[in-house]
Amino acid sequence: MSDVNTKKPRIISIANQKGGVGKTTTTINLAAALAETDLKVLVIDLDPQGNASTGLGVSGTSRKITTYDLLVDEINLDEAIQNTGTSNLSIIPATTDLSSADMELFNNDNRSSLLKTSLRSASMINKGFDYILIDCPPSLSLLTVNAMVASDSVLVPLQSEFFALEGLSQLMLTIREVRQTANPDLRIEGVVLTMYDQRNNLSQMVDEDAREHLGELVFDTRIPRNVRVSEAPSFAQPVLAYDSNSKGAMAYRELAKEMRKRHSGPALKG
Repeated sequence: MSDVNTKKPRIISIANQKGGVGKTTTTINLAAALAETDLKVLVIDLDPQGNASTGLGVSGTSRKITTYDLLVDEINLDEAIQNTGTSNLSIIPATTDLSSADMELFNNDNRSSLLKTSLRSASMINKGFDYILIDCPPSLSLLTVNAMVASDSVLVPLQSEFFALEGLSQLMLTIREVRQTANPDLRIEGVVLTMYDQRNNLSQMVDEDAREHLGELVFDTRIPRNVRVSEAPSFAQPVLAYDSNSKGAMAYRELAKEMRKRHSGPALKG
C-alpha cells in the first residue's frame, strides 16, 4: 500500500457513452479486485442512476451526502466519503439529484474542473488512496468532462457485440478535446472487452476487430459473459465477494493485475 502523504492517487475514469457495456460492473469489480490486493481504493459514482452505489451496498437512505453535493455545493470530502462492505474500498455515492447538475453548473466559470479541484486537493492526497475510479454516466456530458479533467486516464469497457466500435470515435474525440483544453496529460488507460463469449463467433470477430484498430490499447484480459457477474449487484456485492471463484471474479482479478503491470512499465500512447 502507498504511504500516506507521499503519493498522489491514480485517478481513472471508466467511460463509454453507450449504455449496457459493463461500465458500472467494471468499476465495481475492478475496484474490489484492487482493494483485495491491499490497495486503498475510492469509487466516485458520477452516474445519476447510482448503480455503483447500489452495487457496493450503499442503500438509498444512506446517501445523505453525494457527488451532487461535492460538485454543486463544493462540500468537504470528509463528509462525502463512505466505507463499503469491502475492506479498503470506499465510495462517494450518487442519487438522481445528479441528473440536474449539468444545468445547475452551467453558469459556473469553473464548471469543468470542479471534480479536479476536490480530487487533486491536499486533503484527498492525505487520505492515502492508491486508486480513484470514477463511474461516468453513459453520455458525453459535463459530468463526464469533469471526470476526464480530473483523471490521469480513461478506461473504456467495450461490449463484445455487434456495433461495439460504433461511437468509440466520438469518445476518443472528447478525450482529445479535453487534452487540448484542460488536461494535457490525460491518456487512454486501455480498452477492455466485456460480456465476452468465446463460443460465440461474433465475440471473436469483435475481439479481432478491436485489436486490429486499437492495437496494444486493448487489454489481453477479457471479461466473460458470466451469470455470477450479473447476479452480484442484486445482492449489493462485487462478484469477488458474491462468488470469489467464479470466472467473472477471476477475470477482474486478472484485469487488475494486468493494469497494475502496465503502470509499472512505459505509458501506452492513445
